[in-house]
Amino acid sequence: MGVMNRRRFISITAAAAGCGLTLSGAIAAVPSQEAVNWRGRALGALASLRIYHPDRAIAERLVRQVIREVDRLEEIFSLYRAESALSQLNRMGALVAPPSDMVAVLETCRNVWELTDGAFDPTVQPLWTVLARHFSDPDADRSDPAPADIRGALELVGFDKVKFDLNRIALSRRGMALTFNGIAQGYITDRAVELLRRGGIEKSMVNLGEIRVTGTKPDGGPWRVAIGNDTFLTDGPEMLELVDKAVATSSGAGFSFDSAGRFNHLIDPRSGAGSHGNRHVTVVAQDAMRADAYSTAFSLMPREDIRTVLQREHDIEAIISDEGAGMEAPR
Repeated sequence: MGVMNRRRFISITAAAAGCGLTLSGAIAAVPSQEAVNWRGRALGALASLRIYHPDRAIAERLVRQVIREVDRLEEIFSLYRAESALSQLNRMGALVAPPSDMVAVLETCRNVWELTDGAFDPTVQPLWTVLARHFSDPDADRSDPAPADIRGALELVGFDKVKFDLNRIALSRRGMALTFNGIAQGYITDRAVELLRRGGIEKSMVNLGEIRVTGTKPDGGPWRVAIGNDTFLTDGPEMLELVDKAVATSSGAGFSFDSAGRFNHLIDPRSGAGSHGNRHVTVVAQDAMRADAYSTAFSLMPREDIRTVLQREHDIEAIISDEGAGMEAPR
């Protein structure tokens, strides 16, 4: 996902072997066991792998397998590859014999859509299209999109209009379109972790748009992940200690259609409004896919509604930062 579709603003820094390391920085070897590392891009975002295995040749082979798997999944979920499964679905309104990966993601989409009362909804793409078209006019910063255009797009939004099973996916109305930008990176991260585990990797940090760690660090301690931004955490970043967990972050400050920041990339599928640009959400979960989806939804939900979701999803934790309200874990 490029600049237009990345929603990450809170900086995430992996801290390993006692050293803080940015995602794009070099990673040093751990004395007791050498790390095999890869850095590149996945769905347009910076990506990295850090894995440990006593046989370096096996570790390097697994890295290559992960890279191939990422490319395979991009051919399913990318909005920007014309022949991806998602692009074909959006173009035709239906997809016969869909990839099982897409069906699995749709099942999680349905669950999160239901639990968040529609705050998470992959059918939001028509609203994105309206905003992108409107603000492509260089003079559009001074005007809002036409209310009729927003209303028309909202008529095409609603996950209840998506019908799917293992044999077919169908969009109920002409003009509907899906985006998996709020969940696909998490799913791809999970798939990479599964592949590494099958290959015998017990300790790893995978960042393919979201971060998921396997096991502990080689020294037996938890992986340390820093969350923070200069606006709200002036005393230094908050540190999370993770073992076999995933973490995802979202903020409307990541991209805005207009220079004033009134319309950002986190669009409420129920109203067409943008999220609060000064809210930053971090979600920790057992898997990266749900962490990804819930971090998107929680950016659009009142804190009380977030608490309701957390009471039902017992393995989910959230940290919410609103300007003027401070940091809170609304359990």
